[in-house]
Amino acid sequence: MDDYSRPDPDQLLTRIETDQYDDRRSRLKVYLPYLWGILLLALTTVVGFLIELDISPTNLVMIYLLDVVIAAIYLGRGPAILVSIIGVLAFDYFFVPPTMTLSIADTEYVITFIGLFLVGMVISALAARAREQAESAQRRAADTIALYSLSRDLAAAEGLADIIKSVRTHLETDFGDDVVVYLREGDSLYPYFEAASSEIHVGEIEMRLALWCYEHSEPAGFGTNTEPTARSHFMLLKTSTTTMGVLSLKPLDPSRPFTTDQRRMLEAFTNQTAQAIERVQLTEQTRQIKLLQAAEALQNALLNSISHDLRTPLVSITGVLTTLEQQGESLEASSRHSLVVTAREEADRLNRLVGNLLDMARLEAGALKVRREPSDVQDVIGTSIGQVDERLTGRRLRVEVPEDFPLVNMDFVLIVHVLYNLLDNALKYSPSDSPLEIQAEILDDEAYIRVLDRGIGIPEGDLENVFDKFYRVQRSKNVTGTGLGLAICKGIMEAHDGRIWAANREGGGTIITISLPLS
Repeated sequence: MDDYSRPDPDQLLTRIETDQYDDRRSRLKVYLPYLWGILLLALTTVVGFLIELDISPTNLVMIYLLDVVIAAIYLGRGPAILVSIIGVLAFDYFFVPPTMTLSIADTEYVITFIGLFLVGMVISALAARAREQAESAQRRAADTIALYSLSRDLAAAEGLADIIKSVRTHLETDFGDDVVVYLREGDSLYPYFEAASSEIHVGEIEMRLALWCYEHSEPAGFGTNTEPTARSHFMLLKTSTTTMGVLSLKPLDPSRPFTTDQRRMLEAFTNQTAQAIERVQLTEQTRQIKLLQAAEALQNALLNSISHDLRTPLVSITGVLTTLEQQGESLEASSRHSLVVTAREEADRLNRLVGNLLDMARLEAGALKVRREPSDVQDVIGTSIGQVDERLTGRRLRVEVPEDFPLVNMDFVLIVHVLYNLLDNALKYSPSDSPLEIQAEILDDEAYIRVLDRGIGIPEGDLENVFDKFYRVQRSKNVTGTGLGLAICKGIMEAHDGRIWAANREGGGTIITISLPLS
C-alpha cells in the first residue's frame, strides 16, 4: 500500500479543521495591513480634532499625507492606496465646511482634494516600490546566502551520503520535507537513503512520477501539469552533460504552489546537487581506475618476482642433477655430497616458497581452519626450533619460558608455522654469529611470545608495512624471499583472534611479538 491510502474519519476531520484554521490565519494575514491603515486614519482624525482650532484645515492635509507615506513604507501598496482614498474622504467629511457632509462650499478645496489624492497616490507608489525593491533585495541576499551555504557544504562533502544529507537539511528549512533523491541505475532509478532518512516511505506513485520526470526531462507532481494533485514535487538532477537522477520533496504549504522565486531557487539547488553527485561519482570512478592500474602493476611485479624466485632453485637443482649425470663417476665423494646438499637446500627453499603461496591462497579464500586445543608453549617453541635446527649452527639461542606458564588454546601446527617464519626472518636478517632469543610471558590475560635478534632492524616507516603481502624491506641484496612469510603470520594470528607486531630493539635488532588470548 502506498502513501495515498484513504485516511480514517478522525484523521480526515482533524485535517479539515487544521486546513480551515490555516485558511482563516492566511486571510487575516492578508487583511491585517488594511485594518492597520484604517486605524492609522482614525488616529490621525482624532489628532486633527484636537489641533483644528490652532491650524487651518488646509494644513491638516499634511497629516493625512504623512499617513499615506507611513502606510506605503510599512504596510504596502494596497493599504497605502486605501489610506490615500479614505484620507481624502475623511478630511472632507470632518474638517472641510460644511463639516459632517461630503459637500464642498469653497471650490479651492477641490484643488486641495485633487492635490492630496494625486500626491498620495504618487508617494504611495514610490514608497511601495522602494519597499518592494528592498524586500526583493533582502530575498536575493537570503537566496545568495542559502546557495553559498549549500555549495560550501556540498564542496566539503566526501561521499554521496554527505551530499544527500546536506541537500535534505537545506531544502527542509525553506521548501519542504521528505526529500528523496532517486539516482540513475541503468535505464531506471532507485531511491537513495542514508541512515538518517530510512524512515521515509517511497510508494508506487512516487516511483512512477520519478520515472516519468526522468524519462520526459520535465517536472512532475505538485504544482505541475502532470498529476498536480500529488503531494510531492519532482525535479530533474541534471548537469551540462547528463541526468544524474530525480529529486522530490513535499512542500511546506500544500495549499500554495511554488512562486517564481522559489522555483528559481529550487532549480539552482538541484543544479548544484547534480554537479556534486557527478563530482563524487567521477572521483569514485577515478579511484577505481587507479586501483585497477595499481593492482595490474602489482600483479606484473609479483609475477616477475615469483617467477624469478621459482626459477632460481629450479635452475640450481637442474644444474646439480646435470652435473651428477654427466660427471657423477669422476667426481670425488666430497664434491658429490656438496652437490646433493645444495640440491636439497634448494628443494627445501622451493618447497617453502610453494607452501607460502598455498598458505596465502588459503588465507585469502577463507579456507584456513583453526583447530584450537590447549597446547604447551614450550612444545610449540621446541618444534619450531627443530625445523631450523641445522641453520642454527654457530648461533647462540636463548629460550625464556616461565615454569608455571599455562596451556594456551591454539592450533599447534599453525602457531609452529608462525614461529618458524619469525625464526626464518631472524636468521635471514641478522649476522650468522649473532644471538637469538625467544621469550614468553603472560600479560593482561594474553600469552606473549617474542622473537628477538641483533640484526639490521626495520626502518620506522616500515614497521607496520612488513606484514603486508609481498612487502619486503630492501636492505640486503643477498636475502631472498617473496615477502609472504610475515603476511601469513598476520593472517594466522588474526584467525586466532590474536595480534602480531614488530618493533626495533634497543641496541640494534628487531623484536617481533605475537599475542594469543588465554580465554
